[in-house]
Amino acid sequence: MRVALFTDTYLPQINGVTNTLKKLIQYFKETGVAYKVFAPQYEDEKRDYHIEHFYSIKFFLYPETRIAFPNSQRLASALKDFSPDIIHIMTEMNMGLAGLRLGKKYHIPTISNYTTNFSQYTPYYNLNFLKQPVWSYLKWFHLQNDMTLCPSHAAQRLLALHEVTNTGIFSRGIDTEAFRPDFRSRELRKQLELENKTVFLYVGRVSAEKDLDILCKSYQKIKENYPEQAALIITGDGPALEDCKKNFPDDTVFTGFKTGMELAVMYASCDIFVCPSSTETFGNVILEAMASGAPVIGADALGVGEIIDHGTNGIKFEPRNYEELYQCMERLLLSDSLQKQLSRNGLIYAGLKTWEHEFENLLAAYSTVIRSYFTSDMQKQK
Repeated sequence: MRVALFTDTYLPQINGVTNTLKKLIQYFKETGVAYKVFAPQYEDEKRDYHIEHFYSIKFFLYPETRIAFPNSQRLASALKDFSPDIIHIMTEMNMGLAGLRLGKKYHIPTISNYTTNFSQYTPYYNLNFLKQPVWSYLKWFHLQNDMTLCPSHAAQRLLALHEVTNTGIFSRGIDTEAFRPDFRSRELRKQLELENKTVFLYVGRVSAEKDLDILCKSYQKIKENYPEQAALIITGDGPALEDCKKNFPDDTVFTGFKTGMELAVMYASCDIFVCPSSTETFGNVILEAMASGAPVIGADALGVGEIIDHGTNGIKFEPRNYEELYQCMERLLLSDSLQKQLSRNGLIYAGLKTWEHEFENLLAAYSTVIRSYFTSDMQKQK
């Protein structure tokens, strides 16, 4: 099988899409699937003959995604030379549009991903007037493809509400060798002066749409009632970082952006993981925390709400309800036994979410789309 991947975000950027692409490409190499990536150009990119890079600028609403301006002649020539069986479109912006148009032009089946809730981000940036136009575009875009893949059933239902129904599931896996409880570091806790405290952790983009204002209110209340027992670490970077430093309690630890072993050690060295975001289509950080042995708290929305089985492998709160989030944080803070129960079950759940299983399902979806596309094409020719 030969797969062309079109994406508006790529390495060295680190986000859910690029992490998935990195794992997918590794799987393609191991299983002999031919691939070519069509992606934006970055200043510090690594040259690779499997990748075609095109000039790009940052997208103001979400800088991890780029607005690319592909040279149409070079793009078409590279695609024809590669001659893919299918085009997999990872994102819906310029590179995604380019992949869609070339699929139509050269009669190549296309499969799209729905991974980012751009329409739900608009209120956080005072752009609510764009919410309906964004949904209209997303609906049009995904309906042009032969199938749209969603990371969760909740995201699938959301698309169905907007009349996008030709969908499937492409979930996410977790590398349980990369994230493990035995990476816990007493030295790190000592270095951060957190040895005798219950440490809450947030990992992710530090931005408005991640509902960090809710976490801020909840943690402030925790500190009022349990000033010596609790601590909070925020790991990540983003446009709201300076505001968070001003608004969160003074003892909040901001570590900046972490990757690789540093990130794995951070997860394992904390006691409770908190995901306040109500806009996640999946929630990779939840799996990373579970695999690291941390009991998780998450908003009961979309992908996060689907991953967490309340009271079994984590606990959930009503989206944007800081009082409920506080109650969840307090409940775990005061119960070692519940922490251990959720940690145990979270480890079991994460162990079942292998990348290999998800990629096998993805290849099956490719095969289904290819067969259906060419069967339909043959019938049209008769």
